[in-house]
Amino acid sequence: MEFQAGSFAVAVTVPDRAVLEHNMRDRFARGQGFALATLNLDHLEKLRVEGPFRDAYAAQEFVTADGNPIVWCAALAGRSVELLPGSDLILPLARIAAGMGVAVGLVGSTEDSLAGATEALERAVPGLRVVERIAPPMGFDPDGDTARAVLNRLDAAGVGLCFLALGAPKQERLAALGRQVTPGIGFASIGAGLDFLSGKQVRAPEWVRRIAMEWAWRMLSDPRRMARRYILSALILPGHLWRSWRMRQR
Repeated sequence: MEFQAGSFAVAVTVPDRAVLEHNMRDRFARGQGFALATLNLDHLEKLRVEGPFRDAYAAQEFVTADGNPIVWCAALAGRSVELLPGSDLILPLARIAAGMGVAVGLVGSTEDSLAGATEALERAVPGLRVVERIAPPMGFDPDGDTARAVLNRLDAAGVGLCFLALGAPKQERLAALGRQVTPGIGFASIGAGLDFLSGKQVRAPEWVRRIAMEWAWRMLSDPRRMARRYILSALILPGHLWRSWRMRQR
């Protein structure tokens, strides 16, 4: 399912969880890295502007649907796409890594949050090895020397799967750099997922997610930071729905 963000085309390349898990096992078995992004309306808004975020997205081998509007657009276009938010992918990918003996690294958030996320992960996934945790400083440049030092540190620790919790566009840009600097590491950009695991942020209850209102929960939880994001996302949704409907007609 392809979306148009200004002059930039981006596609959801992973239709469902079964395909994603098959691809992850294949990459781990081959010792090959990857970059995984989770597409949502906020990303589509950011991708309308030419710049490093577009370049980063072009380097992502796997893109899932993160957000019900992406799923709705796909359905309107006659495509079947499963909702696969980054936060929901952490445990499934960690279980695959543990089962295949792949060491895990965590990058983003704060030291306290990473410690809490590590404890939660190792408790939920027996045999999982979290061998590196890095909380970059404020103002972290995902394209600069500090980013390369982070990547080299992950590589030296033997990380095969790294969860990036830096928020967009930093996490996707670091993943794109990682495909060049550390091609044997798989990078999964998961936003606030580690903060949810550690309890530093409270995720919307399952029933709220089930009725597609997690966005409202997040906006009400942090209106100063999230309101503008969701307003801009709402403004571009009608255009994407229209293009999806036109796609079906063609």
